[in-house]
Amino acid sequence: MAQFEHKFIDTNGIRMHYVEAGAGPLVVLCHGFPESWYSWRHQLQALAASGFRVVAPDQRGYGQTTAPDAIDAYHIFNLTGDIVGLVNGLGASGAAIVGHDWGAPVAWHCALLRPDLFYACGLLSVPYFPRPPLKPSNLWTMLEGADRIHYQHYFQEPGVAEADFERDVRASMKKILFGASGDAPPSGEFSFLLPRGQRMFDLMPEPSTLPSWLTEADIDFFAGEFKRSGIRGGLNWYRNIDRNWELTPFLDGAKLRQPSMFAAGEHDVVLKMLPLKVQDLVGSQMPACRSCTVIPGVGHWIQQERPDEVNRLLLEFLKGL
Repeated sequence: MAQFEHKFIDTNGIRMHYVEAGAGPLVVLCHGFPESWYSWRHQLQALAASGFRVVAPDQRGYGQTTAPDAIDAYHIFNLTGDIVGLVNGLGASGAAIVGHDWGAPVAWHCALLRPDLFYACGLLSVPYFPRPPLKPSNLWTMLEGADRIHYQHYFQEPGVAEADFERDVRASMKKILFGASGDAPPSGEFSFLLPRGQRMFDLMPEPSTLPSWLTEADIDFFAGEFKRSGIRGGLNWYRNIDRNWELTPFLDGAKLRQPSMFAAGEHDVVLKMLPLKVQDLVGSQMPACRSCTVIPGVGHWIQQERPDEVNRLLLEFLKGL
């Protein structure tokens, strides 16, 4: 990957590592959990070759970027401020922003809070949805039962999920990348409801062979990053979900009005958690959405599982702006 430049920038009180490729209009790619800039390895190359300046940061708590100790350092205003500082530090007057998984809320909050800076927004796996009337933790409780717990609830107690994930980082990464993909068998698919009292990574099988889109070298890279940084920073994003809700009452009823696009995999667990069809949600909350695509046979890691198709969708969107 010699064509990628690894750089650092000071932003919002942290030191952020990012990877850059190409020249032209700026596109910022925001990864999700538990990932890094590397999740965008296929998009960096394709978008740069098509005339864009593409930047993929390790977000707060990940990779080579600063990971503050305090849980409340990971609320949505800090996550958004990190990206604003990145764009300003790059000297750009504006950017299109694309987010996958947790990167999607970062992307849409950038668009909602700084429409002067972020003129277009692409979302993968997680569609924009308005601030709910209840705290997220209350919504989890409504879905849980006496013998089941929501995985985001499982992530709340400091130290519990860390110990689970870090017992064998490489095996954990292999399990979650396979289990939440479109290649996992129904019996081994990641479920958002877990049996109470069990460790999440004990419930996911380790594949005997990897799917074609995932290599041992890919697993080695992700595992190496988390062996160095730990998983606590990424989990702290989840530990601010209620805090984010409390900080943003002014966003009640807000719609994502910039030109936008959405894509997800048919088997993405996020779609199973939505209270209505994703097409209806996108149609009502993203009025300037130019495409809403559900790719058959694909799971949660959409830009890694089907890079060529995702690259095509992104380039159609970006070139049409």
